[in-house]
Amino acid sequence: METETLAAAAEIDFSFLALFLRATLMVKLVMILLIVASFWSWAIIVTKLIAFRKARGEAEVFDRAFWSGDPLDELFDQIGPAPDGSAQKVFSAGMLEWRRSHREDGGLIANAQARIDRTMDVAIAKEGESLNNGLSFLATVAATAPFVGLFGTVWGIMNAFIEIAQQQNTNLAVVAPGIAEALMATGLGLLAAIPALIFYNKLTSDSDNILAGYEAFADEFATILSRQLDS
Repeated sequence: METETLAAAAEIDFSFLALFLRATLMVKLVMILLIVASFWSWAIIVTKLIAFRKARGEAEVFDRAFWSGDPLDELFDQIGPAPDGSAQKVFSAGMLEWRRSHREDGGLIANAQARIDRTMDVAIAKEGESLNNGLSFLATVAATAPFVGLFGTVWGIMNAFIEIAQQQNTNLAVVAPGIAEALMATGLGLLAAIPALIFYNKLTSDSDNILAGYEAFADEFATILSRQLDS
């Protein structure tokens, strides 16, 4: 009897596709949701890694140009009022406000320094929103995917026990498929959550470092303009 049970269990297809097709509708929906969330997470991860690398490269190039010793007005005329780089946008925002703060007689409008600082802060905030866009989805997947997978597992095991009760049979050939289908939902939940959590932490740290660089540049630029205002 035991030999026949093992032989019957060995004939069962335990491939991913077979387990998915045998699962109940609710478990299938859970699996599909987790697979979509995983692919979407990886799309965000790859996009952000490329974007952050590009932002760091642009910042390094602009930093060299800014500290090259060339006049700031010439640098601003080269990059224009609407540059592509994030660091350049912060600089451009400050320079635009600097030029707008001059009266026709060459004098400066009152509180020019405060307006320049506020303008650059707004530009940095906009770049921060762009950098952090999508990271909240990674955090959501990291936090909820294991529980969604667990829900699918609980639902699948419940249906497995119902099937056992209906067939009045507890041999391996009856129990194994239902348990395997149920546990696959938890596996998919962890598969979606673990990379999302790891890269959420990494990308958040990278974003904070990039924004800290923008803020440091804005402070240095504001100091340079402040010296010109005092002179």
